[in-house]
Amino acid sequence: MMQEPDIGAMIFHHTSDSHVIEWPFGFETHLVSEWYPFGPGLNMAPTKHLVFMIIASVLVLASILYAGRQVQRRHREGKPPRGFGGAFEAIALFVRNDVAIANIGHNGARFAPYILTLFFFILYCNLLGLIPYGSTPTGNLAVTGALALLAFVVIEVSGLITLGPKHYVKTIVFVPPGMTGFGAVMMALIMTPIEIIGKLVKPFALCLRLFANMTAGHFVILALLGLIFIFATAGPAILGFVTVGAVGFTLFMMLLELLVAFLQAYIFALLTSVFIGMMQHAH
Repeated sequence: MMQEPDIGAMIFHHTSDSHVIEWPFGFETHLVSEWYPFGPGLNMAPTKHLVFMIIASVLVLASILYAGRQVQRRHREGKPPRGFGGAFEAIALFVRNDVAIANIGHNGARFAPYILTLFFFILYCNLLGLIPYGSTPTGNLAVTGALALLAFVVIEVSGLITLGPKHYVKTIVFVPPGMTGFGAVMMALIMTPIEIIGKLVKPFALCLRLFANMTAGHFVILALLGLIFIFATAGPAILGFVTVGAVGFTLFMMLLELLVAFLQAYIFALLTSVFIGMMQHAH
């Protein structure tokens, strides 16, 4: 009797991190599974998601350099940018002007390089998961958590520098203007924990939103393809119907995932810009 495939195990095997990188025709690259450069307890061994993050970083750098040279050459020729350079410049200008500067305000140009780096890094990480044998680093909570933690540090430290210690404390210890005495003390005691929780919820929402959206699409795609194997013994007619439907919906989901890859990079960059702007102008 043919053993039914474990679709759940296949899905988790594809979406989870590991020390093995898969290649076409069954080839695999086994990475070092244990490496303790700082002593026992902290395993720093490279994983599949780390490798694809490095690939994403290299691709971002290569894209920027190549697009920049194309744009410079067209400008020297007195012609407008076109092709890859023109498209890359259009996206970069949109993120800089309509995402970073528009939401942060007069200090937005200072944060534009960080927001642009954030956008393109997340975008390339998202897109790498859509290629055959690829992997999505942003489908890892540790990766999205690190990105959200970095955003949290930028938001709070920049706010502290811009507002100064006196006004920054007011973003934590909230007292309504004009309230004094016992009422002000009680309001501060009630609102301070809420303000602190609000500061922590922002990066947590960034982390969870990116992770959930990038993981959910892969779950749906693999579940649809898994239907073909589940109905493999159901007869040619039913199998053919299920195969056509599963492949059709999978192609639709792949196109939707392509849109989601751009959308989630945009949303992460947008919300980070909004949070930075709110802190910069908290007074």
